Amino acid sequence: MVGMSSVALLAVLGTTIALPTAETPPPSPAGSRVSAVIKDVRGQSVGTLQIEDNGSGKSLVTIAVAGLSPGFHGLHIHSRGVCDPKSIDPATGSPFFNSGPHLGEGDHPNHTGDLPNLLVGEDGIAGASYVTNRFVVRQLLTRQGTAVVIHSKPDNMANIPARYRSDGKTGADAETLKAGDSGTRIACGVIGSR
Repeated sequence: MVGMSSVALLAVLGTTIALPTAETPPPSPAGSRVSAVIKDVRGQSVGTLQIEDNGSGKSLVTIAVAGLSPGFHGLHIHSRGVCDPKSIDPATGSPFFNSGPHLGEGDHPNHTGDLPNLLVGEDGIAGASYVTNRFVVRQLLTRQGTAVVIHSKPDNMANIPARYRSDGKTGADAETLKAGDSGTRIACGVIGSR
């Protein structure tokens, strides 16, 4: 896929890029920037995230990671700026529980913090860069902060066809609507100003 643009890659992957709406956040000053060092559960650095406002209510998201298992991984902005691997979700056993739920309200995949899946190559390396209007930098610098979280499995974006059944019901179940069945949290980075 060398040479393929981010938009073309997202189109191939079936990811929807949100178009501006009346709810699009007002822009931050162009050039406002935040970043995060992403660490695994052992505290080892596995990558970096940078988010920069372009001044029009959109942000450029750039991520680079290494040392992860090959395949697709869910990638989300979470609502608390804490990344303690010893904070375990009592329901799932997943680390980084104190990073909180996805940023934003409502069901998945409409959380503000829902981002496209990250595709890690056979060599454990991944990188992506794309523009989003889901948030601007100032929204990530709340009093309780925010964090970027990488999950063990791909996010299905709550895309469960009606032909599938769970507990006698068709379509997405509560776990899919919460986090897209993206599995355990495997890496986390606190987002801060640069």
